[in-house]
Amino acid sequence: MSKKAEKKEAPKKAEEPKKEAKKAESAPVEAPKEEAKPAKVEKAPKPEKKKKEEKGVFTLYKIESDKVVRLRPTCERCGPGYFMADHGNRYTCGHCGFTRYKPAKE
Repeated sequence: MSKKAEKKEAPKKAEEPKKEAKKAESAPVEAPKEEAKPAKVEKAPKPEKKKKEEKGVFTLYKIESDKVVRLRPTCERCGPGYFMADHGNRYTCGHCGFTRYKPAKE
């Protein structure tokens, strides 16, 4: 087996100088020429984004004559501290899912 290993190594050593010779030949090749780029198409301007309402404590409370007034009702199941979300025709608790419908306007 050692004879086979020696035979395999010998051709590899002979190939390496050939690769180096090819690299030396390919070095003086000029860089590829740049192709003409097509003109850029102008895009329509993007519409401005709508500003979102402020979130946080400012939307839950209002101060009237030195008293704090809650703007949204609290959940009947969860108790104080859990405000209900306003969904147009109903109020919904995000904690337990309780829903209370607003009275119909006529």
